[in-house]
Amino acid sequence: MAISVGSLAPDFTLKSKTSEGLVDVKLSAHFGQKQTVLLFFPLAFTSVCTVEMCDISSGLSAYASLGAEVIAISVDSPFAQEAWAKKENIQLTLVSDLNKEVTKAYGVLFAGLAGIGDTSARAAFVIGKDGVIKYAEQTATPKDLPNFEAVKAALAN
Repeated sequence: MAISVGSLAPDFTLKSKTSEGLVDVKLSAHFGQKQTVLLFFPLAFTSVCTVEMCDISSGLSAYASLGAEVIAISVDSPFAQEAWAKKENIQLTLVSDLNKEVTKAYGVLFAGLAGIGDTSARAAFVIGKDGVIKYAEQTATPKDLPNFEAVKAALAN
């Protein structure tokens, strides 16, 4: 079960692969400065995840105008994420939770996806500047997308 609204967001430092190499992305670096949208997704190079991340990439300005940064988390390696982002022109920050520690901390581990292993479930969290979760949603199945209108409404409040 996903961590609930009103909870302090578990902090993390995860790796992202950029043109500068591997970089650390620390959630609490945003605290006091901007809101954060965390999107957990099962696997890079899959159809629903590609649609979701391409749609978010094309609408990043809407999140920026609401004072938020979007970070997407999967259990893929940062190298696989980078290859996928280049192939699909995904512009948002992708971070690797290869050890599934952050996925477990947020309560969104999806056990046994398609019989190939544990992944992140599809989920969305809005974290306020104060580090408190303002919105939390785990979709019923990996094929379902989060309610992005509700995410934007939480950012606007």
